[in-house]
Amino acid sequence: MCGRYANARRDQELADRFHIAELIGGRLDPSWNVAPTQDVRAVLERVEGGHAMRQLRTLRWGLVPSWAKDIKVGARLINARAETLTEKPAFRKAASRRRLIVPMDGYYEWQAPEGKGRKQPYYLTDLDGEPLAAAGLYELWPDPAKDDGADDRWLWTFTVITTTATDTLGHIHDRSPLLLPQDRWDDWLDPELTDAGDVDALIASIPEPHLTPVKVGVAVGNVRNNSPALVHPIE
Repeated sequence: MCGRYANARRDQELADRFHIAELIGGRLDPSWNVAPTQDVRAVLERVEGGHAMRQLRTLRWGLVPSWAKDIKVGARLINARAETLTEKPAFRKAASRRRLIVPMDGYYEWQAPEGKGRKQPYYLTDLDGEPLAAAGLYELWPDPAKDDGADDRWLWTFTVITTTATDTLGHIHDRSPLLLPQDRWDDWLDPELTDAGDVDALIASIPEPHLTPVKVGVAVGNVRNNSPALVHPIE
């Protein structure tokens, strides 16, 4: 699964990297310990006035389907399995019409010990320090407590798609985020790609990533800890 990651890059750097036309949402501080239910930046495309507009938008981590009765369901939908993405009721509509990219500096996984002891966290990041582009889905949830015309009635939420970890990373954890190479970004965000079979084919075409696993300290396990020290390697 993917339950923690780092994104300390500024909005302008992300905008330049992902060719953003519009920024939506207030300022967010850099974070080396992003956790579910927090607000984060993500990249998506919306059709406005007949034209696709690429946005860097603030969303809440933990997808809340439009038909959900309670926002709390989002805490259980922080990840979506790539293998069943176009079949599950919570994800299939979003898989066809509401896909996004979650920029990450890197993400954390915990390796179970061979015997007794505490799980060891690892920070997985690009070999050359480039930002990762994790595939995700988003939904809009109408808050029943808000008036129909209220500006904040619609809550934007997202989930990170996971897949089977490659042999290189599988020794740490059996699942990993679905990471998109740059030549797949446009296809993934394309609002005209709506057929479930085409989405499955696109997912199947994603090559395995080549990441560097860095053993880091256990402080990342506490969401209140947030500093660059979390991604520093330990002996």
